[in-house]
Amino acid sequence: MPPISIEETSVQPLRPTPPRIGALTPLKLPVFRMLWSTWLIANICMWMNDVAAAWMMTTLTSTPIWVALVQSASTLPVFLLGLPSGALADILDRRRWLVATQFWLAGVAILLCVAVALGWMSAPLLLALTFANGIGLALRWPVFSAIVPELVPRTHLPAALGLNGIAMNASRIIGPLVAGALIASAGSLWVFVLNAVMSVASGFIVLRWRREHTPNPLGREKLISAMRVGVQFVWQSQRMRAVLTRVAIFFLHSTALLALLPLLARGLKGGDAGTFTLLLAAMGAGAIIAVLFLPRLRQGYERDQLVLIGTLVQSAATAVMAFAPNVWVAVPAMMFGGAAWITVANSLSVSAQLALPDWVRARGMSTYQMAIMGATAFGAAVWGQIATVSTLQVSLCIATVSGTLAMLTALRLVRDHGTDDDVSPAQPGWSKAPAHPAPGEGRVVITVEYIIDPARAAAFLIVMHQTRRTRLSEGAIDWVLLHDISQPERYVEQIVDESWTEHLRRFNRATAADLALRERRLAFHRGEDPPVVTRYVVQR
Repeated sequence: MPPISIEETSVQPLRPTPPRIGALTPLKLPVFRMLWSTWLIANICMWMNDVAAAWMMTTLTSTPIWVALVQSASTLPVFLLGLPSGALADILDRRRWLVATQFWLAGVAILLCVAVALGWMSAPLLLALTFANGIGLALRWPVFSAIVPELVPRTHLPAALGLNGIAMNASRIIGPLVAGALIASAGSLWVFVLNAVMSVASGFIVLRWRREHTPNPLGREKLISAMRVGVQFVWQSQRMRAVLTRVAIFFLHSTALLALLPLLARGLKGGDAGTFTLLLAAMGAGAIIAVLFLPRLRQGYERDQLVLIGTLVQSAATAVMAFAPNVWVAVPAMMFGGAAWITVANSLSVSAQLALPDWVRARGMSTYQMAIMGATAFGAAVWGQIATVSTLQVSLCIATVSGTLAMLTALRLVRDHGTDDDVSPAQPGWSKAPAHPAPGEGRVVITVEYIIDPARAAAFLIVMHQTRRTRLSEGAIDWVLLHDISQPERYVEQIVDESWTEHLRRFNRATAADLALRERRLAFHRGEDPPVVTRYVVQR
């Protein structure tokens, strides 16, 4: 069959049996090990900053809403900036972008040091600087998420993401312990000083990575266009929509415990900064233990089963913490809460990564992180306000009940009908891009004519419905299927691209799954010649 255009492309379900990969296997890869160490240091800095900021807020005010807003201020930037930061991570050199984010965080830490040292700190200023620190996190997270699949084989990805979870939760132990010790012995100022030093150090570690950045031969995508395509891809992906719904519900409700934890720690018998640190460390320990068992859990349970179990355990831990009289009850509850947290987060993160081809990975993962942080920021404000007008116990109990009911509803109504498609790039030479020069400015309209046996029309329409999702996820701005009234066997697919350059980009975005769908589509076409492809430029 002669080479054809991308207008004859898309998705065949593949269900390979995953090999057994140990939880620590990806650490055998030197580059992953180096960047994983950087991720660990970066997250230690994050937790040190969050603990110091949350505890400092309790010394500036005792109003629950102000304390809870620290959580909102640290997470809201990821929600607001997630999509543009994801687009930039897909467009720019990911190594340089990661280094820049580390030095941004170091700069914010220095400003925090100056404000505390000069006695300028107030509740509004603390929230503002926490928000600035959150901007750095918003810029860093999508690029790191996109880098991980570059470093490990696809079969190692669940274990690699699990190790990222270990780094996140080991930092949840180390960061609060270091921050608590410094706060108790030297004051919050030295927490921010150490944070700045470690942020600079991690930036220099990333500089050692010699990643080869391959510029796109069509040039950089425009930021607005890249953001649009990222949103389209996520919207057209059934798996991504299901993942985002589940992760938003989980973090909207589970954040009640973290947002109100400083006040819960103060309310325990003998509660102080050390108690707060101990509870965070217990949560991190529970998460680390759970990560070591995740490979076995993934073999025994499907993703949605793990999500439901994790939600139920998280709700139970939150309910126990609402009425815990002392640390002997609170510490085990926080450990179970940490185990539930990482189980849900890892299960959904793996699903998202496996659904995303590399060309849109940072944008897709940024929407995943936006769902987490948007839900976390909104949830922290909601549960903080409920606690302000009622009690901590009432707020946590409402979060427990509503979180369980909402997740049960989502699992029933927002089903994941997606498959583990092969999103690796299509083999070189699968198709030839149009050879003629760019026709100028204006939208491009492409038509593909199919001759279909009327007796097979219903099955053809099902495949074309999948084709529509693929065309739009690749970046097309419109798609319709026309049926010739005078010739019932003739169907015309019409695709509209934003420009000639964006039309050519779709050739580079084709995946192995796209080619499998192309074969299914062409199987319906009658005749020895392939479907006729015609391209038009809209004249202005």
